[in-house]
Amino acid sequence: MRVRLSDTAIRQYQALPANIQIKAKKQFSYLAKDIRHPSLKVKKYKGYEDVWQARIDKAWRFYFHIVKPHYLVVSIIAHPK
Repeated sequence: MRVRLSDTAIRQYQALPANIQIKAKKQFSYLAKDIRHPSLKVKKYKGYEDVWQARIDKAWRFYFHIVKPHYLVVSIIAHPK
């Protein structure tokens, strides 16, 4: 499947530090190849039926919907700890 970014996610991606953009791009490629890739740690987002969460790194997450044939990234944010 392919990874697409919503308009909001595009703006959030562009505002990320360069090193996080590189990590995000890598994680998006892993998602496109295998949603079960261990570094993604994909899980359903609590409280929302069709929203999934995946990891960029310890501090950053992205949220997406599965809309075949795409994974639609809707948000990229710092992980609230």
